[in-house]
Amino acid sequence: MSQDDTRAAGQGSTRTMRKRGPDGGSSELVTEDGTTRIADTVVAKIATMAARQVGGVYAMGSGMSRTLGSVRERVPGVTADDTQGVDVQVGERQAAVDIDLVVEYGLSIPDLAGAVRANVVNEVEHMCGLEVVEVNITVDDVHLDGDESDERSEGPRVR
Repeated sequence: MSQDDTRAAGQGSTRTMRKRGPDGGSSELVTEDGTTRIADTVVAKIATMAARQVGGVYAMGSGMSRTLGSVRERVPGVTADDTQGVDVQVGERQAAVDIDLVVEYGLSIPDLAGAVRANVVNEVEHMCGLEVVEVNITVDDVHLDGDESDERSEGPRVR
């Protein structure tokens, strides 16, 4: 067990853990004066916004979660899920992110995934001071031009 693991378990060293931020300054999450804990939902919202900033990301979430999200939006008094398609695991110093995407047709999926991964790592590390150990991306669908218009033009079916 490393000193950091021992510290996380509440035993051993009381040294300050400093993580270097992107600007070269230090970001202290665990100090002798206390700890800063960042909720999973905070990291998930940051990761969601970072992924959506990348051109070519059409939507987020698997088919079922997108369907439930669209139903949720239609129910009065229920808010939409800001982190649809993003799941995070946050520790004291590290975070892992899983993202489900729908991409625009015609784009290189490996290039898009790389751009999403880089932007998510950059934003989470910058804003939270957490080390992002992995960003797993699942591409669930490809959006074709005209997909939406076909669904909207059908309208309700009468039996």
